[in-house]
Amino acid sequence: MLLQLLSPASVVSTVTAAFIHDIVAVIPRLLSGTVFLVLAYLLIRGITSVFRSVLGRLYADEEQLIVDLGVTLASLLLWFGAGLTLLKIVGMGDVAASLGTATGFIALGVAFALKEMLADTVAGVYLLQDADFNEGDRVTTASVTGTVTGIDLRKTRIRGDDGDLIVVANRDVEKKWVQEADAGGDAGESAADAGA
Repeated sequence: MLLQLLSPASVVSTVTAAFIHDIVAVIPRLLSGTVFLVLAYLLIRGITSVFRSVLGRLYADEEQLIVDLGVTLASLLLWFGAGLTLLKIVGMGDVAASLGTATGFIALGVAFALKEMLADTVAGVYLLQDADFNEGDRVTTASVTGTVTGIDLRKTRIRGDDGDLIVVANRDVEKKWVQEADAGGDAGESAADAGA
């Protein structure tokens, strides 16, 4: 009813004035958000560089995959936190809270769905760090006896006595494996076997 009394020109000027007022009110938040993004980029870049350096010293060159995985996970976590903080700075705190909660539930579901892959990855890290379990070693696991030909984060490749290449999930290898005696008579066993 009120719009019928106003002329089209006054409606346009009222809407334009309100739009300009809202834009001017948002400019400080956008500038703050831009400054935060630049600082977050520099800080995250510095943190990931230091993290990569520390992990690089802890793991040998052959285990670069572990370093890359750790740096990627840390970077994702830092950028997610920066994104939520940016939303809060620009005045979208409710969206940030909702997004954080939803992401937590999604992460829980993904972790449950990928629990076997995560178990393989964790076991792979342990196997790669185990000085008694290396390529070329003759081992017996619960399902196969043979020579280890490759170890990565998720799978171990063992050449069986019959010449077949058997790929075993790391979680199955880590549960129980025994290093067979070599020509010198040395033999080892996993920490799981020794009860440690």
